[in-house]
Parts: sequence; C-alpha cells; structure tokens
Amino acid sequence: MISVEKFIVNPFMLNTLLLYDESNECVIIDPGFSNQNERAKFLQFLSNTSLKPVGLINTHCHVDHILGNRFISEQFGLKIMANEHENSNLGIADATADIYGLPKPQSPSIEVFLNDGDNVSFGNSVLQVLFTPGHTAGGISLYSEKDKIVVAGDLLFQGSIGRTDFPGGNYNTLIESVLNKIFVLPDDTKVYPGHGNETTVGEEKRFNPFFNE
Repeated sequence: MISVEKFIVNPFMLNTLLLYDESNECVIIDPGFSNQNERAKFLQFLSNTSLKPVGLINTHCHVDHILGNRFISEQFGLKIMANEHENSNLGIADATADIYGLPKPQSPSIEVFLNDGDNVSFGNSVLQVLFTPGHTAGGISLYSEKDKIVVAGDLLFQGSIGRTDFPGGNYNTLIESVLNKIFVLPDDTKVYPGHGNETTVGEEKRFNPFFNE
C-alpha cells in the first residue's frame, strides 16, 4: 500500500511528495527544496523512517518544481524522470529563478523520458504515467489504480485548475487532459495537486467551477 508524505516547500508553497510502501522504497515527486532547512527536514524524515529513494520524477519542470533536483539526484544517485517536452522549461529554469529571486536550480538534464501509459515501479507498487499537458506542454500525472491516488502536478487543484499563460500552456488542452485522463478515474480517487490541499476526482467533477459553468 502506498503512503504519501507531503513537504510544503519554497516561496511558492509547493507540495513535494514522497511516495513509499511497506518495502521502504520510495519515489520523490517534484523536489522543490530551496534552502538548507527544507533539505535537512526531508533527510531527517528519510532517516527516521529508513526509506530508500529509488526514483525522482518531475510532473513538469517549472522552476518551483525542480529547485531540489540537483540535490536529490546527487544525494541518492537518481536520474531525472519527466516527459521530454519539459526540456524547454528545464532550459530556462535558471533564468526564471533570477526573475523570482530564487537560487538557480542548475538541474541535471532529463535522462528518463516518461510517456503516456508508462509505468514507474518502486517496492511493491506501480505508478501509471498519464500524459496530461495543458499547464505545460509535457505535463504528466501519476496514477495508482490499486491505491486510488493520482498525483496531478499543477493540472488540477481543489476548486481550480493550473495556469495556462506560461510558455507551452494551453487552456483547451488542459481542460481536455482533466476530462479525458483525470475525470475518467473512479470518483473516490484521491488527487494530490502541486499546491494546496488534496481533493478527490468526484469532488472536482461536482464542484470545480471550471467544469460546472
């Protein structure tokens, strides 16, 4: 069974997620650690729980989601996994960090390209990759049918959706991604967004104003 630990990090209040199971293997999704305190808190949790990181995944590569990529990659010898369309965002991340007064992420390149229908395994668990562009050109979500959870990045929030005014964003594409990839999941599937509180597929189908106009 997958357990989820959430770390709210950096000035953008990003949800960095740690998914693990009874094997003690874990994957780190969107490491946004921006300072030593955030990194130390994360390492302390790993130490206390004896977890072993075996995967590093970016749902997309906006700067707030990758600030800790280099730290995690070097600390645990992990390759960056993301959709190849996110290379463009990775390429401008350091310049974007300057605009927002953030430390330059200096992220390693994406080495493992994730596409729709791929599986990412850790321990006794499997995450299915859903290609969900719209917020960015290469956005992905990660779904566990067994555990009824989906990690949606900045695609879908509680009562809202991700911005589409950044390079590579497209409103109609985002809406289609939600309708065709997220809203087809069981209503009791728990949605873990990149920012804010968790929600469920059923709650968003019923109450999200972007889909109930």
